[in-house]
Amino acid sequence: MPLLHLAILAVIQGLTEFLPVSSSGHLALVPHVLGWPDQGLVIDIAVHVGTLGAVMVYSWRDISRMLLGLLQALKGSDSAGLDLFSLIALASLPVVAAGYFVSQYLGDALRTTEVIAWSTIGFGVVLGIADRVGMTIRRLEHMSYAAALFIGLAQVLALIPGASRSGVTMTAARMIGFERADAARFSLLLSIPAILGAATLAGLNIHQTGDLELGFDAAIAAGIAFLAALISISVMMAWLRHAGFMPFVIYRLLLGGALLVWIYL
Repeated sequence: MPLLHLAILAVIQGLTEFLPVSSSGHLALVPHVLGWPDQGLVIDIAVHVGTLGAVMVYSWRDISRMLLGLLQALKGSDSAGLDLFSLIALASLPVVAAGYFVSQYLGDALRTTEVIAWSTIGFGVVLGIADRVGMTIRRLEHMSYAAALFIGLAQVLALIPGASRSGVTMTAARMIGFERADAARFSLLLSIPAILGAATLAGLNIHQTGDLELGFDAAIAAGIAFLAALISISVMMAWLRHAGFMPFVIYRLLLGGALLVWIYL
């Protein structure tokens, strides 16, 4: 795959993965808008791996707390780190089951421009409503198992291209009263098992096909996506500490509207 093609895909992924604007929707649009052949799920997942590295670097304190909590659990003691790990694990279960079903029976059936356009608008409107009416009274430390499961169930909707995994999880968190930065923080942590699972399947695919060139392309794309994502996360978190999601909502409405005009006219 040409280096320019890989670079554009990786930058798009890095900038949009953790913003509530749907990275998968943007990646699916690239071949339609630019007239390129579809990059395929392996490259899509490779750039997700790059963003996984970025979120692990940015969230190293929370990850360290969870790892320490697991070690303390082996010694028979409880901790806040173990509680956070348990919440992330619980919230990840719904999308694991739903993701297996989609991969087995639907494949790329939903990766159409029309689906992306309507879901970009629809889920953008829901995000705007949730951010406007949702109270800001709960911090991540207040996360309960019921709240984590609710957010995890919402994450299943991210299997629809254009919905945005970050977007639906932040929307769900805002609906039940979590502050914006804490909603984003939990969404970042929740991305780790989701991306790890998808990356594992892609790695097995590369190994089975023996396509070393594809593996090299994937590595380049992952590296570029890592850098772009680290910048994007830092900017988003700084923004959400002082402002809301409305710029992202407006962007989704404009993008979705432009796509509908392009499709139907």
